[in-house]
Amino acid sequence: MRARSGVVLIGVLAALLGGAVAAGPREIVGLAIVQDDGSLLIKEQSIELDGIYIPDTDRQCRSRERPVRCAPRAALALDFRVRGFVTCEPRGRSDAGRIRAVCHVDRTGLSPGEDLGAYLIQHGWALALPDAPFEYQAMERIARAKALGVWGTAVDSVTPR
Repeated sequence: MRARSGVVLIGVLAALLGGAVAAGPREIVGLAIVQDDGSLLIKEQSIELDGIYIPDTDRQCRSRERPVRCAPRAALALDFRVRGFVTCEPRGRSDAGRIRAVCHVDRTGLSPGEDLGAYLIQHGWALALPDAPFEYQAMERIARAKALGVWGTAVDSVTPR
């Protein structure tokens, strides 16, 4: 009994120290590369975030970084947020044959992490699809009311006088 409680204690300590949750049988976990269309490339698998639509926007460049990264604004916002391991739970396949999944960053033993689709919607860089969860629909309405992202004024199209 004493040995078993020691194993449990080690597991609890690992979770408290931020150890990653073991991936479930269907989860895809790994370092992600953000593609220009807002999809993720994890372990040579192309993954679209489920429940969202990323509208076309002008390409912007982050010139403060080396190498300079140029992409549509949603892809840059996603690239900014994706650091470290990403955990994706597949939901099906897209019309293009890609895996559709709900993906999270910063997942630990005590936290489910942050939903990347929700992150883009909350900041106004993505729209909730009609069949998306209610939470996505509500987040889109809030982003629209706050004039965030695609709902805001296009400042880069203003010409100086």
